[in-house]
Amino acid sequence: MAIPNGGLITETNEQYYAGVQGFISQTGAVNEEFTTTFDTNLVLGSFNPVDTNYALNNFKLYTSLNGVTYTEYILAFTVVDNVIKIAAALTAGTFVIVQLKSLTGGSFGQRDAFGEAVEDNYGSYVYTSLIDVVNNFIVGYVGQDKLIPRVNRTDVIFHAKRGLQEFSYDTLKSIKSQELTIPPSLSVIIPQDYVNYVRISSIDALGVKRIIYPANNLTISPYETPLQDASGEPTQDNFSENLEGTSITEERWANANDNLINGEINNALFNNFFNYLGLDYLNGFGGFYGRRYGLDPQLSQVNGWFNMNEREGKISFSSNLSGRLIVLEYISDGLAYDEDTKIPKLAEEALYAHIIYSILSTRINQPEYVVQRFKKERSSKLRNAKIRLSNIKLDEIVQVMRDKSKWIKH
Repeated sequence: MAIPNGGLITETNEQYYAGVQGFISQTGAVNEEFTTTFDTNLVLGSFNPVDTNYALNNFKLYTSLNGVTYTEYILAFTVVDNVIKIAAALTAGTFVIVQLKSLTGGSFGQRDAFGEAVEDNYGSYVYTSLIDVVNNFIVGYVGQDKLIPRVNRTDVIFHAKRGLQEFSYDTLKSIKSQELTIPPSLSVIIPQDYVNYVRISSIDALGVKRIIYPANNLTISPYETPLQDASGEPTQDNFSENLEGTSITEERWANANDNLINGEINNALFNNFFNYLGLDYLNGFGGFYGRRYGLDPQLSQVNGWFNMNEREGKISFSSNLSGRLIVLEYISDGLAYDEDTKIPKLAEEALYAHIIYSILSTRINQPEYVVQRFKKERSSKLRNAKIRLSNIKLDEIVQVMRDKSKWIKH
């Protein structure tokens, strides 16, 4: 007996790689419907290119009478639940093409279907959606003669979301990144879905990351900066609230000479001095490098520093990073946007175990040994998920350790 819908891949190769699905008009009647089966849902702002909402579309519609020359279809049509309904009657046998927008353009018409819909679809098989997790959980674990006889769907959704949030912090691949340029103000705004930072790097001319370190032990961005009178007391406005001024600490940090912090030698000055003496500084006296005792290792770097400005919701940087290109890697909880609510398949079983434990542990008259059993099972499956998602490759470890002459002590 064949299993219905046994395959999990529902897109054709053309749909996945090119973001294209084709149809042929069969009836030539008004309001003919064409149902798309992309993993990405169609978004229609307007069919009219003159309309401002046209820019919201994540796809373009093309038609052709001969299957060779395609033109964009800009007459009235609607999209509901990925079903395209064309108001006017097409000629029977007309080729209809749905082209998801792509960063590199489309494959039909003027090849101008620019956007991100196709790229958003790539790699989607790695994940399963949160709604599928909820549905699968209710089918597999809830019902007569099952572990959980009955439960409200809202309870399952709540525990699934909380589990996704907790997993995102230290288990799931929930790290996002932004490429930014540091403005003259030396501050960039914290991303909208930011929870915590992972790493901030400066990108050099070769595209290589240079780690920027936190300035926790160097400076701080005060959360409040009350104005004071001559006696040192904060002054208030007409609403009895403290008046706020600009931060002097941040101004001094923005104008700081980093060489006075990291102890970097001005090579040009030393080179000119030794040339004056008829000596070769770089070759003869370059031995200063590595012999400069007394430096603080945490400060002896030239990549710069950053600190979190919680008061303004920004990240502030040291003065030597002005105008530099950086990449901010940060953690999101996975629930900020609808498309984020997805779980790596390698952690799906761990999320089921989390939901089971969360439901059983909040019920009255539940035997404690059952709760403890599933608490241990949750921990075990979460540990397995961490190992699976750690993505450790033996070849990469071997490459790092190759040609190393140091003894590894056990």
